[in-house]
Amino acid sequence: MPIIYLSPSTQEFNPYVGGGNEEYYMNLIADAMEPYLAASGIQFVRNTPDMTAASSIAASNAGNYDLHLALHSNAVGSGQPTTRGTDVYYYPTSAEGKRFAEIAANNLQMIYPLPGRVKTVPTTTLGEVARVKAPGVLIELAYHDNPEDANWIRNNINAIAQNLVLSLTEFFGIPFNMPQPIMTGYVSTKGSNLNIRSRPDISAPIIGRVPNGSEVVIYNRLPDWDLIGYGGTVGYVRNSYIA
Repeated sequence: MPIIYLSPSTQEFNPYVGGGNEEYYMNLIADAMEPYLAASGIQFVRNTPDMTAASSIAASNAGNYDLHLALHSNAVGSGQPTTRGTDVYYYPTSAEGKRFAEIAANNLQMIYPLPGRVKTVPTTTLGEVARVKAPGVLIELAYHDNPEDANWIRNNINAIAQNLVLSLTEFFGIPFNMPQPIMTGYVSTKGSNLNIRSRPDISAPIIGRVPNGSEVVIYNRLPDWDLIGYGGTVGYVRNSYIA
């Protein structure tokens, strides 16, 4: 199953109209993403507010991630700004970065109030796009020095989080699942190992096995499948074998 590096802004010095700052609100969105990520089987490592862009890049490059996703908000920076919109940045020679950027932009158009102002932008200058070894995408969700954009972010934390995870599941080709209470269960077979698969499909690749009687973490229950975690592996098993 996929693993991403999630990098909400560490720029606490960028104030929002009406209070708060960029670091605060981007971390609220990342917080809200976590239940959707777990429910959909996307593992993640996340930066912390005391880090910088440079240390976030270094931490991302120290691991092996399928995507580096940076969350930011934008600013004009002077006068009475009227500029609004969402910019999704990717590195121009990264096919996978461009593919995710296009998916994210298409989905954000469904929730941003001015869908015609949501666009993808190639860049070679943003560090969290140009200097990460994983495909990197940086999303400037809206303009925090525009009152309407700042309020859109402030009032749509969960909707933005859900939308971003939906884009991730489309990118990785896995189901999007709504969060459910996390439970524990036990493998109950006739003694054989239980196959863990990458998708809830009997023909999907086997990514791990669980011995009979083992305790597992259940992140989500579908009609015939459970999304479980066992020994660091997250994937789908037939739930008729989970007690």
